[in-house]
Amino acid sequence: MGKISYYSKNGLKKLKAELEELLKEKPKIAQRIAEARELGDLSENSEYHAAREALALLELKIHKLQETLSNARVLEDDDLDPDLALILSTVTYVNTDTGKEYTYTLVSPGEADFKQKKISIESPIGKALLGKRVGDEVEVEVPAGIMRIKIKNITRE
Repeated sequence: MGKISYYSKNGLKKLKAELEELLKEKPKIAQRIAEARELGDLSENSEYHAAREALALLELKIHKLQETLSNARVLEDDDLDPDLALILSTVTYVNTDTGKEYTYTLVSPGEADFKQKKISIESPIGKALLGKRVGDEVEVEVPAGIMRIKIKNITRE
């Protein structure tokens, strides 16, 4: 059994949709293999080899996604302490060195999307925020050095 990962309902829904799309691709690639096989000598048939490689990569992606889904759990808001920064919490904090304010939602690694302001609980900042409360100050080691942050607000999605 793999590592259990927690997802929001939407995050789990996206993973399932991605799996469905990958599964739809499999017959298309199988058809490409069949068509390439009809062209003759397989030892020098680049279309055949490319299609076989594409199928192998697709099957690997499908397997990994199925494994992720089998270990995925939906985390309900009722399960969480509203005063703590936990997975699915939206946390606003201030970089005390620069005064700049940031707001991110803490999510599982599979849901992380920096453009949507969703950071992984396994990232340096995500790890530092987990379990903290409003007013807590923490130091985070980031590639640029040590960042000092103070938590201003915690809400739920």
